[in-house]
Amino acid sequence: MWKFFKMLIGISLLPFCWAVALAVYGLHRESLSADLSNGWEVWALPLGFLVWVLIFFLLPRPFRTYVLGHELTHALWGMIMGGRVGKIKIGRSGGYVELSKTNFVIALAPYFFPFYTFIVIAVYYLCGLAYDVEAYQALWFGLVGFTWSFHVTFTIQMLTQQQPDIQQHGRIFSLTMIFIMNLILVGSWMIAIGPPEITVFTELLAQEATDAYLFTWEQLNTGWISAVSFIREMK
Repeated sequence: MWKFFKMLIGISLLPFCWAVALAVYGLHRESLSADLSNGWEVWALPLGFLVWVLIFFLLPRPFRTYVLGHELTHALWGMIMGGRVGKIKIGRSGGYVELSKTNFVIALAPYFFPFYTFIVIAVYYLCGLAYDVEAYQALWFGLVGFTWSFHVTFTIQMLTQQQPDIQQHGRIFSLTMIFIMNLILVGSWMIAIGPPEITVFTELLAQEATDAYLFTWEQLNTGWISAVSFIREMK
């Protein structure tokens, strides 16, 4: 029964998926309006992203590296939510981690949280506490793009297969949550490195969500009226 309710929640979130996508696009337009003088900083992230895409399709895929990040993400989010981590196993065909508790966030975290990108960002800022790392921003952006692409490509590949994490909470609910959380992280990244402020993102998101749900309600209402009229005519 709970799985059925999650499916209904997932369906109700579909307009919000559209709203988040439009809000992130609006945030992207805000970022493009900034005056970025260093060309390498502008192109480093997409170039890093593209380099991994080429590696993903042209060379053997490091599946065990992905599995390691996948299971460590489960462990990380389990600890964040107060769980205890037990045995972790990594193999060629998959892996698992023993946790004292679980929920949909812990289960779906590997599909929206780019673990290796998080490591790159953490190392950069930790190094910045002791060294001047400004000169290496282009390299940092490149590594962020590279690891983020790693996350995106493997996530898409895994979602085309039968995943216990997805089946546990239902496909519609899981995919809508993964889509929303990935885009929110993209928006957060734009705010962290660019000129847009978080208030801009929240205002865009609120406006787009209102418009999306109003449009959905109007369409459902119109469809209901048409259906009732058709039934009456049939009688």
